[in-house]
Amino acid sequence: MKSRYLSALLAAGAAFSLSCVHQTRVSGTTGAAAAPLSNWDRQVRNAIDAGDGDSQLRALREKVAAEPDNIRVRLELAQAYGERGYHEVALEISRLAVARFPQSGEAQLALVRDLRLVNRRGEAIASLESFLHAHPDSGAGYYSWLGILRDESGLWPLGEPAHRKALELTPAVDYLHNNLGYNLLMQKKNEEAAREFTEALRLNPGSRMARNNLGIALAHSNATKEAVANWQSTSDPATAHNNLAAVWIEKGNYSEARRELDLALSYNRALPAALRNLELVSRLDASPATLKAKPLGAQAMQATRWQRFRTGVRRLFVGPLDDSRTEAARRASAH
Repeated sequence: MKSRYLSALLAAGAAFSLSCVHQTRVSGTTGAAAAPLSNWDRQVRNAIDAGDGDSQLRALREKVAAEPDNIRVRLELAQAYGERGYHEVALEISRLAVARFPQSGEAQLALVRDLRLVNRRGEAIASLESFLHAHPDSGAGYYSWLGILRDESGLWPLGEPAHRKALELTPAVDYLHNNLGYNLLMQKKNEEAAREFTEALRLNPGSRMARNNLGIALAHSNATKEAVANWQSTSDPATAHNNLAAVWIEKGNYSEARRELDLALSYNRALPAALRNLELVSRLDASPATLKAKPLGAQAMQATRWQRFRTGVRRLFVGPLDDSRTEAARRASAH
């Protein structure tokens, strides 16, 4: 459920960006201006400059030249360029590795990851499908990647069998159950999704992602009390009710969202996520954001009475506080 409302609940995964490419000029030219460089040309030129001055890149390039059949070194070189922001260069190195070693699953996954980084998921899916057709006995990780790529492309019904195949090969892995559950959740198969998240938590009780996703699945199944209890088992009441409010916002039920936000803020009036959601609801339903006055609970009243009692004891046995020095300092600072 990758939306602006539920982004706080789900682990969104790492954010990737292309590095800035510095403009380069060719000296000694006259006449008409040279044609502008393409992104590929700029990355290649800057990558060459970086490689000449980067000892790690230079060592890897030399090792690739000395050991042309060493797949691992080629992939390390691709990864090193990618980490420095030269994603197109990294992609081409991965392409060459796959072309040279078409049977290598390691090279195939590197190519898939590099294609994904430059937002070429369609090509990544086609490449991985072709590889799995030729190597159907590949491990669960390959099918999991296929499911993820299809999910990220909005191909939820096609992603489901890939996730199920991954679980068929390796059934006792929590993140595979979470991935299938997320796919089912996106298909509105909420009860099935909840079962997968529950299994993920059975295998890994500390999985925060599975815990959050289970709460969302329960909330979408109208098991709101169970959803709050699920979130509250690893957080606090304010966070749990704010999470449920986020689900109601996603569904467009702003009155229920406000009710849950009131509950969240009654537990913690300074919860930033709840305050942001309240502001969001006020924009969506064009009603002002208001905070209900928090009633003074028994514990707070007891604390207040204790403060009064302590002050009275101090005055009785110590005497009134001498504020003359404080007052003198305040007057002096005013001049």
